[in-house]
Amino acid sequence: MQVPNGKKIYFASDNHLGAPTKAESLPREKKFVAWLDEVKQDAAAIFLLGDLFDFWMEYRNVVPKGFTRTLGKLAEITDSDIPIYFFVGNHDLWMNGYFEEELNIPVYHKPQEFTFNDKTFFIGHGDGLGPGDKGYKRMKKLFTNPISKWLFQRLLHPDFAMRLGNYLSVKNKLISGDDDAKFLGEDNEWLVQYCKRKLEDKHRDYFVFGHRHLPLNIDLTENSKYINLGDWIQYYTYGVFDGEKLELKEFKN
Repeated sequence: MQVPNGKKIYFASDNHLGAPTKAESLPREKKFVAWLDEVKQDAAAIFLLGDLFDFWMEYRNVVPKGFTRTLGKLAEITDSDIPIYFFVGNHDLWMNGYFEEELNIPVYHKPQEFTFNDKTFFIGHGDGLGPGDKGYKRMKKLFTNPISKWLFQRLLHPDFAMRLGNYLSVKNKLISGDDDAKFLGEDNEWLVQYCKRKLEDKHRDYFVFGHRHLPLNIDLTENSKYINLGDWIQYYTYGVFDGEKLELKEFKN
């Protein structure tokens, strides 16, 4: 994809809308919608890298109540022919067609590679990648198992299932996969190690992830960077690619 002159590509992740309660997350949702309103003015594309919601479970004919401002704004943007790409996070794994059908937003469950202006981007949420984190990886296999998902949806009434899911997402750090947002040093950052291993197979200019809730811009080599987007809980940070370089910025509205 060639980024037109004057246009930019935007990246954001980890909004966790609905946490700790919908009322308390509403100001953050309004701020995120204000950001979408601002960036749509010159966006060539928008990438949302997961955990937009603190818990999201789709049934065949049922989706979670709420988040009208966000969903409406996303529909408005795609209706104006600005593409949006969504990567599921560990809190919104259970998507099943709603974004594609209602919002015209493709949904990815694994990292993907894109090329913009001859720059290669490796993009994903970031959970379960790299060495370590074995407890979460086992939990993720359970959550993504089709039989487990089928049992959860069929045996529990949606009202109870949503209450249970929201409770666990907020209370259980094992399920959330949300470590304390502190830089652990390159040798202990699993995503840094993952990116370095990927570079052994193929060069990428940028690795862009969320999940860590910590804004990071780390040189992997002279020509390759790892960018973590931070979050919309404490930092309100996002990535912007102007056709030449990718930078982290803070939304201060």
